Amino acid sequence: MMSEELKVPTMADYMAEGKQPEILFWVGSAGSYDDRAKKITKAFVKLLNNANVDFAVLGPEESNTGDVAKRAGNEFLFQMQAMMNIEVLNAYEVKRIVTCDPHSFNCIKNEYPSLGGTYNVVHHTQYIKELIDSGRLSVKGDVYKGKRITFHDPCYLGRANNEFEAPRHVLQNTNATLVEMKKNKNFALCCGAGGAQMFKEPEKGDKDINVLRTEQALETTPDIIATGCPYCNTMMTDGIKAKEQEGKITVLDVAELIANTQC
Repeated sequence: MMSEELKVPTMADYMAEGKQPEILFWVGSAGSYDDRAKKITKAFVKLLNNANVDFAVLGPEESNTGDVAKRAGNEFLFQMQAMMNIEVLNAYEVKRIVTCDPHSFNCIKNEYPSLGGTYNVVHHTQYIKELIDSGRLSVKGDVYKGKRITFHDPCYLGRANNEFEAPRHVLQNTNATLVEMKKNKNFALCCGAGGAQMFKEPEKGDKDINVLRTEQALETTPDIIATGCPYCNTMMTDGIKAKEQEGKITVLDVAELIANTQC
């Protein structure tokens, strides 16, 4: 649920008025149901409201993209989910979709077209950059001045879709010092969420992959670990807990970082 002060219209609302929004905000499963990820959703909606973006969500008509089923090898379930979503999206004549979830971003952008769902799909860090560059959204204050921020590249945003600069460009507007991990961009280590480690016990090994990635982040002596994916956020937060650094280091999504600078 969104807080009362946030304006979150649905596509059904627009349909009733015979209008089309600028963008459809695809919330995703994590952003809809996970308590931590809901904070990312609210932060992004706050930015959309502040920038006066004409947007809508599907609300109860949004279903899981089918991405997890596809990664697990259940192509039949994936196509069932995808076709159901495509039918809804096409009925509303959706053209542009923005999402905070790189998994949804990759799936809708690259895998829906072959099933009849072709849309302009944008990751929320790309869209925030667009809003800042166009002057529709301003980053105010010096909330993060003097802070050290390191950014963890989500696999499905970075290596899978070659987007490395948008989140960094956005973070540069915070007046913080950006520090890169030794393994970054194309060489960034997966936090494990893309390999379904969020949903099961890890395989036996010397160290859990999210803890290993967290250690790489800690080498930069950050105040904040920035993420661009709700699943990465969970994995890195668990890594911080495993390293007993909760009181010293915060894990925040890029949308949350920018939302915190708003008046």
